[in-house]
Amino acid sequence: MSFDLVLLGGTGDLAWRKLLPALFQAFRHGSLPEGGRILGVAREAFDSDTQYRDWVALRLEAIEGEKRPTSEEFARFAALLHYVRADLSQPDDYAALAARLHERQADSVVLYLATAPALFASVAEQLGRSGLATPQTRIVLEKPLGHDLASNRAINASVLRHFGEHQVFRIDHYLGKPSVQNLLALRFGNTLFEPLWRRDTIANIQITIAETLGVEKRGSFYDGTGALRDMVQNHALQLLCAVAMEPPVNASADAIRDEKLKVLRSLRPWTAETLARDAVRGQYTAGQAAGERVPSYRDEPGVHLDSHTETFVALRTEIHNWRWAGVPFYLRTGKRLASREAFIVVNFRPTPHAIFRTPTDSANRLVIHLQPRDGLDLHLFAAAQAPRRPAAPATSATPLLSAVSLNMDFDQRFGAERVGAYERLLLDVLAGRLNLFVRSDEQEAAWEWVEPLLDAWAQAEESPRGYAAGTWGPSAASALLARDGYCWTEEC
Repeated sequence: MSFDLVLLGGTGDLAWRKLLPALFQAFRHGSLPEGGRILGVAREAFDSDTQYRDWVALRLEAIEGEKRPTSEEFARFAALLHYVRADLSQPDDYAALAARLHERQADSVVLYLATAPALFASVAEQLGRSGLATPQTRIVLEKPLGHDLASNRAINASVLRHFGEHQVFRIDHYLGKPSVQNLLALRFGNTLFEPLWRRDTIANIQITIAETLGVEKRGSFYDGTGALRDMVQNHALQLLCAVAMEPPVNASADAIRDEKLKVLRSLRPWTAETLARDAVRGQYTAGQAAGERVPSYRDEPGVHLDSHTETFVALRTEIHNWRWAGVPFYLRTGKRLASREAFIVVNFRPTPHAIFRTPTDSANRLVIHLQPRDGLDLHLFAAAQAPRRPAAPATSATPLLSAVSLNMDFDQRFGAERVGAYERLLLDVLAGRLNLFVRSDEQEAAWEWVEPLLDAWAQAEESPRGYAAGTWGPSAASALLARDGYCWTEEC
C-alpha cells in the first residue's frame, strides 16, 4: 500500500527528535509499507530534497548507540525523504503542498501536525480549503490539544469540519509504550488478575510519572502550561483509564475507548472541599540532580520570576462505580524529582485473617513498570525455611514471613521484537488502526475533570509548595496518602 506521510513542521523539534528517528527504525525493521514517501514541510529555505536529506542526516547522527544509521542504511532511507517549502500561516503556500501530493495518487495520505499547538485549528482549516482533506487522508494531532476545555473543543470543531472522527489520530505517546499495551494484556488476556481487580481485594492504586530533568530550554512554553496540563490531563488519566476500565466487548478501537470514557465520566467531581484537601501542587527550588547543583524553576530561562506555575502535582481521587467504590487512586507527576521513572502500583488488601506475621504488616502489591524499565514485579510473602533448633521449646508465636518477588522483565523477554512508542503509533496511523489513539469525547471528559483545578489554581493567591530539586516533591504529597493510612512506594 503506497503512502505519503507529511510532516507539517518537518524541521521542528518534534520531527527531528522523535518522528524521523522512529520512521528510520521502522524502515530498518522492514515495517514501513512499500511505495512510501516522507514529505517534510517547513519554512527553511532548502532548495532541493537533497538539502533536506542532508539536514536529516546530521540529526540522525546524534542518535545513541545501535539506533544510529550506518551510511548505507541512511542512503536507502533518504530516498523516501522529500521537502516542500511552505509557511503554514500563509494560505497560498498550501497550493505547493497540494501540487506535490497530486504528483501521484498514493493509497493513503497522513498529515502529521508537528507544529505549535496554537496552529492546529488554522492548519486544519487550510488543509480543508486546499482540497487536502480527502477520504484517503488521515490527520495526526499531538498533545497538548488545547489549553482548556473551550480551546480543545474549538480545535476539534475545526478538525471535524473537514475530517471524520475515524480519520483523526490524537496521539498520546504513552499509549504506544509496550508496557501500557501489556497492561491491557495483563488484565484482559489472563484469568489470574481480573477476579482480583476490584474494591474487595485492592486497597489503593498509585500512578507515578517522575522526571529528573527540569524545563531545560522550554521555560517559556512550560510556564504557560504546567504539570497539570502537560502530564495529568493526558498521560496520567490515560494510564488511570487503562487500569480501571471494564473489560471491553472486543479489541476494537471504539469498544476500548467507550470503556475509557466511562472511567473518565465516573471520576469524583471536584468540590471546594476536595480541591483544598486532595490536590497538591508544587514548584521545584534549587537542589541537586545527578550530583550537580541545579537552579530553581523561577531561575530557569524563560520563566517569570514570580511564576505560580506548578512543576509537581499529586492528586487523590475515586471512581464512582461498583468495581472501584471507596478505592483511592493517587496520581503523581513532577519535574526535578529523585528518579526518572514511571510506574503503577496496585496495593492489595491484607489477608482477612492473619495467621502469619508479615514484614512491617505489609500486604501484596503489583508494580507495573513503564519506564525506563518495562516489566512487572509481583510482591508476595513466603516462609523462610530456616533450620529449627532441635532443643528449642515449642512456641505459640505467630510465624514471620519473608518478602519475595516475582520479576518479569519484558525487555529481556521480547528484546529485539519490541518497538518504540512513536514507531508503533506511526505504523498504526499508516495502517489506520485507532486503538491506541484518543477520541474527542475522551479528551473533553478529561478536560472537564481537570478544569476546576485549573480555575482554582489560577485564582489562588498562594504560590505552589516548594520542594528541593532531587527530592520526591513537597511533604504535602506524603500527607495526602498518610491521611488514609498509606504511603508512596518509596516511603513504605
